[in-house]
Amino acid sequence: MNLFSYIDNTNYFCMVLRKQNMNKILYPLIAVAVLAITSCSGSYNIKGTSDVSMLDGKMLYLKAYSNSDLKNIDSCDVVHGQFGFNGSLDSTKMVTLFMDDESLMPVVLEQGNISIKIDNGQQRVSGTPLNDKLAKFIEKYNQLETQMYELGHKQSQAIMNGEDENVTNARLAQEAQDIAEREDKLITSFIVDNFDNVLGPGVFFMMTAGNKYPELAPWIEDIMSKASDHFKNDPYVRDYYRKAQENQNIMNGMATPDGPAPDMHMPGQGMSTHDMTGGAPQGSAPTPNELAQPAGEQ
Repeated sequence: MNLFSYIDNTNYFCMVLRKQNMNKILYPLIAVAVLAITSCSGSYNIKGTSDVSMLDGKMLYLKAYSNSDLKNIDSCDVVHGQFGFNGSLDSTKMVTLFMDDESLMPVVLEQGNISIKIDNGQQRVSGTPLNDKLAKFIEKYNQLETQMYELGHKQSQAIMNGEDENVTNARLAQEAQDIAEREDKLITSFIVDNFDNVLGPGVFFMMTAGNKYPELAPWIEDIMSKASDHFKNDPYVRDYYRKAQENQNIMNGMATPDGPAPDMHMPGQGMSTHDMTGGAPQGSAPTPNELAQPAGEQ
């Protein structure tokens, strides 16, 4: 039962008790209802600071995805490096902090006092349990990304030092693979540990939203093999995984872009496209993945 159903039922019960003139019971019930409302409802309070001069005078927005669309949750101005958001909260949710149309950072909108710090080198959110967990994850992930980025500098330096290019590339390729495996392990363990709160689906979205087409990476298969029903039924996760499976079936020849794989014993087998179309020119066929994009991409 949600909060509003509980309140409605409580109010109805109280009305019945009034009619029955049972004041001795009525007043305690009202007190319980008020306490329930106070404990279940919540509010968020975000205080932010920035030493990035270009942010001064800009509008910042908190946006959340709903049915594949970005919805504005709240907005504020940056004044002398200070900004803030506050409002009521019906449930904890993952949102993204935007400057105009530019995404800055993810934030968990949850009850409590949230602090955001934006510097030239980094952005950090803290102050509430889920935001603290998210910040630690992002810090570890960024460290691995930095190590991956530095491999390019290592290659240039090694070649300048006269090292054999093939030997250098082989060594750096192994280092890149090791870093990628550590990233996969970090992502997988974090999502698995947070299947039943907003961080699980939220980080899954963060790690896959940049893919033009859903794909079944090993870490995704690992996660889905362990996933709770709560995680599997998240709208984005469910849609992404279904379309990733469709793409995989197409790539494996188990399906075609328009449906199941053709029966190889059906009439027409062995005929060329030119024969079956009467010689009419055909446009470029879509790649297999183009037939199964995330919701909102088609």
